[in-house]
Amino acid sequence: MSRLPQIDQATATGKAAVQLDETKKALGSVPNLFKTLVNSPAAVKGYHALNGALAGGVLPFPVRERISILSAEFNGCTYCLSAHTFTGGKFAKLSEAELAAAREAKSEDPHVQAILTLAHTVLEGRGQGGEQAIEAARAAGVTDAEIAEVVANVALNVLTNYFNELVDTDVDFPRVTPHTH
Repeated sequence: MSRLPQIDQATATGKAAVQLDETKKALGSVPNLFKTLVNSPAAVKGYHALNGALAGGVLPFPVRERISILSAEFNGCTYCLSAHTFTGGKFAKLSEAELAAAREAKSEDPHVQAILTLAHTVLEGRGQGGEQAIEAARAAGVTDAEIAEVVANVALNVLTNYFNELVDTDVDFPRVTPHTH
């Protein structure tokens, strides 16, 4: 059971109601993450702002979903791993093999592999080790815009990973449990 209350769209008022309405418009439903995160409407608004900006960036949706899966696996977030495995399969059209590979920072596509390796380096080093990571990414054809967006996508996912683990958000997707590392 979540350690913070879930605010229902039907009973929400003020800024919380506005943010839950925006969430439903954007996603078609209101997942439990947002019902809990909306205890701070500003936090939901910030999430949507960064997520929306990145959706218009250079990294395609299937790559962003792979980064989300990798981050959730790395940070041990059952909620996010469950959510992104579902959306990665249903909406990004990733195969079961691609979903499983993303958990381990792997891809058969060399460019995606370079992006996932960079994302894993960012997660593992918490931003440290940049010179070698950037050199390796560039050598594999990753652009400067992609490098910047990898970091931004990792940051967005760390926000939701940490939040969901801290408050123990009720999982409302088919459950996928992170491996123990």
